[in-house]
Amino acid sequence: MSKFNFQNNKVMQDRRSVCVFLPNDEALNIIVNVRALCQELFIQVCDLLRLKDCHLFGLSVIQNNEHVYMELMQKLYKYCPKEWKKEVSKGIDQFGPPMIIHFRVQYYVENGRLIGDKTARYYYYWHLRKQVLQSQCMLREEAYFLLAAYALQADLGNYKRHKHYGKYFEPEAYFPPWVVTKRGKEYILKHIPNMHKDQYALTATEAHLKYVKEAVQLEDVAVHYYRLYKDKREIDASLMLGLTLQGLQIFQVVGESKQLLYDFPWTNVGKLVFVGKKFEILPDGLPSARKLIYYTGCPMRSRHLLQLLSNSHRLYMNLQPVLRQVRKLEENEEKKQYRESYISDTMEMDIEHLDKRSRASGSSAGSMKHKRLSRHSTASHGSSHTSGIEADTKHRELGPEDSFSTHILHRKLKSCSSTTSHGSSHTSGVESGGKDRMEDDSQDDGNATA
Repeated sequence: MSKFNFQNNKVMQDRRSVCVFLPNDEALNIIVNVRALCQELFIQVCDLLRLKDCHLFGLSVIQNNEHVYMELMQKLYKYCPKEWKKEVSKGIDQFGPPMIIHFRVQYYVENGRLIGDKTARYYYYWHLRKQVLQSQCMLREEAYFLLAAYALQADLGNYKRHKHYGKYFEPEAYFPPWVVTKRGKEYILKHIPNMHKDQYALTATEAHLKYVKEAVQLEDVAVHYYRLYKDKREIDASLMLGLTLQGLQIFQVVGESKQLLYDFPWTNVGKLVFVGKKFEILPDGLPSARKLIYYTGCPMRSRHLLQLLSNSHRLYMNLQPVLRQVRKLEENEEKKQYRESYISDTMEMDIEHLDKRSRASGSSAGSMKHKRLSRHSTASHGSSHTSGIEADTKHRELGPEDSFSTHILHRKLKSCSSTTSHGSSHTSGVESGGKDRMEDDSQDDGNATA
């Protein structure tokens, strides 16, 4: 056998198959080297999706019904089943059974305008779509109908009477099962078309933005859940950790439901400590004796949670100035729309009044004035008509908030992403930090802090 053929066979033997599931239910089948880094696969996925802004996403595997996010600088085989690493024989399935990996949102943001890349926003939207289908906010039932209307506008475009009637969508694809069961498919199919019609002229981008903004207000959508144990001897975890947009929540698991025990905003978390299997939360401003102690089950889970909590905390702190700017821009946008609508309505009333006076006087001057005002009225009315949706569309696509988020926010996200890769080199042990140290993270990336 020649040296070339030997090397070629060796390369083929080292290759394995990976199936990457995407948020929109599509999948990518990729061939990788068995010793590849997770980062190599992540870059390949982002390139295939033409994703420019990938800092909010990650690769995960499901272990014990939980999504474990991969550390990008780790070897891929550390997360795979044992069978995947084994050398496979030649044949039809020469690369062996594929390893199942999920490409999904790892870090949540509360406003879609913080995501400058349309492709990234699209997949972020689809991730939330899947989360909404599992949501259980019984007191917010109306929110699911509004979300369905936004989603239909994003997926199907403007409502068309001759096309969108009867069962033109599957309720199960837009509503949690409990809503479909409670209301019935006929009720949903009867009432949603009018709500879909109300979103007329919204672009897909605008519908995505509205969906994101509404969906993250549901308390169980933009959340990662992980099991916790009360003590070392507990076999079945009786607690649940919720990592939210704003901080941490601790739940008591009762059957299929969760009862909230503690809700800690990031601003109230003084320190998080992981020591082996032990997980400690020290609320800010309270003596150390008041700390809460739980157990993760194994050091690897502690390491994973440390990484996720630390980077989520850091991202939250970095984004606050940006969010304030975005909220201010949105408030100004709303005021501008209200002002334009008010001026337009007032102008139409004045024109109607002058029109009556002009007809009453019958003067040529009045007639000329009326003609001039009529032309102005047409322009003003057109402005009024476009100042809401269409002008807003142009403003959103080219407005200052988009350039702001693209240039400034992405630097912060890249900084956070860089810190994530630094943090992946830590071993589990005592890792702690507080709000004061968060300010020094840019100078001390060696500390994994949450």
